[in-house]
Formats: sequence, structure tokens, C-alpha cells
Amino acid sequence: MFSSARIATIPSFVPASLSFGKSRILLATLAGLLVVLLWDASGLDLPLARWAGSAHGFPLRDDPVFLWVFHEGPRRLSWLCVAGLLAAIRWPVGLLRRLARAERVQLALTVLASVIVVSLIKRSSHASCPWDLREFGGTAVYVSHWAWGVADGGPGGCFPAGHASAALAYAGGWFVLRRRMPRAAASWLVTALVLGLVLGLAQQWRGAHYMSHTLWSAWLCWSVGGLVDLLAHTRWRTRDAMPKLNES
Repeated sequence: MFSSARIATIPSFVPASLSFGKSRILLATLAGLLVVLLWDASGLDLPLARWAGSAHGFPLRDDPVFLWVFHEGPRRLSWLCVAGLLAAIRWPVGLLRRLARAERVQLALTVLASVIVVSLIKRSSHASCPWDLREFGGTAVYVSHWAWGVADGGPGGCFPAGHASAALAYAGGWFVLRRRMPRAAASWLVTALVLGLVLGLAQQWRGAHYMSHTLWSAWLCWSVGGLVDLLAHTRWRTRDAMPKLNES
């Protein structure tokens, strides 16, 4: 466990050590955005949905395994993990003991902020889910999620993928862990992305989402994690500079 003296020095050296890393993070974020935009431009969402559904709907929509193993179970487990991260602010366990209290707060806030951002966008979205389309037995017509303000005749509220964010929301934890535990941070990120993709694919086969919905959720959660990290360390730099200003 880190001593209080060592932890107290973190804000002063973090900014200098991040100068090169920031450019790589920005490039990774822009590259991810490009991939998602290219997927949108490919028009593959609907063809993939047709693999899983037909005019009679989606056979796996109410399948017990998909409902409980890939939907209800992960959702409840994710909220349990959120509760664990909040409790770990006061009582850290495992690798979280290697983080300063402020970093544990940042980790919990990153996950919560990611879930909130995805949920808020979903609530304002007019895009309906695949199982709402006429060709799959519903009432809606296919309208791109880029067609803002255009109703498709369905209930809407389907973009981006909220369920996949049960895992993807943890991707931003990489920003917190990378300074002290780069290998653990990489494993954390890969695990969050893989589990999020699995949940997204399961929802796609149920007719609940398109692939683009999952990809956008992944990019949003990553970006939220980066933004929270930027705000957190901007605050650290400001706080660290205050004594110097007062001395002058």
C-alpha cells in the first residue's frame, strides 16, 4: 500500500508524465470514432439484423438463456459491481488498494457517468429497435439514427445500446488504472470491451439492437472515461498550483 507521503506527490508529477500519452489517447479516440462512422456508412446494420430475424420476428427474443444469462444477469451484476466500487472508496479491496482515494472516486464516477450519458442519449433517440420494424412483425420503418428528429413509426429510445453499457461503462477505468498498473489497466479494458461486445451481439440476436448501437456505446463510454480523467487532473493541477500562487 502506498504511503501518504507518496500519494501526496501524485498531482505534482502526473501532468508532466502525461504529455506524450495524451496524443496517443487522442489518436485512439479519433481512430475509434472513424471506425464507428465507417460502420454507419457501410449500411450493414439491417443486413445483420435480417440474419437473426424474419417476418415472424426474432426467435431468440424471449429465449430464457438470452434473457437471463445475457440480459438480466449481467445487468444486475453490473449494478452490484458499481455498488462495490462506491464501497471501495472507503474500504478498498484487491488492486483497488493500490489506488489513491481520489482515484477510486474517479473510477466509480467514470462508470456512473458512462451509464448516465448512454441512458440520456437513449431517452432522446427516435430510433426504434430492430424488433419494432415492419419487416420483423412490428410497426416501424428503418430510419438511420443520424436522422435526428425523424420518427420511424415505432417507440424509439433504442440508440445507443444501453444493455451493452453494463460492461462497456467500465472501459473508462483504464484511464484510472494505467498510471500505477498498466498491465492490469490493459486487462481491465480488454475485458470490458469483450464483455460489452458479447452482450451487444446477444441483444442483436434478440432483435433489441443493431451492431452500430453497441459500437457507439463503446466509443461513448471510452470518451466519457477520457473526459472524466481530463477534468480530474485539471482539478489536481489547479489545486497543486494554488500554494505557488499564494507564495508569490
